[in-house]
Amino acid sequence: MAKAELKTNKKTEIEDSSSLKGTLASVFLLGIFLVVTWVSVYFLFLDRF
Repeated sequence: MAKAELKTNKKTEIEDSSSLKGTLASVFLLGIFLVVTWVSVYFLFLDRF
């Protein structure tokens, strides 16, 4: 039977050049949308109460 060999001399480079600014903006926009929605529903509830 053949031996299984592990390749350990191969280097894995991870580049940290990705920017998370788009993710932050998306999360803020989603949060603002949720807050506006909940406040709108709350005021609708108070109006009909």
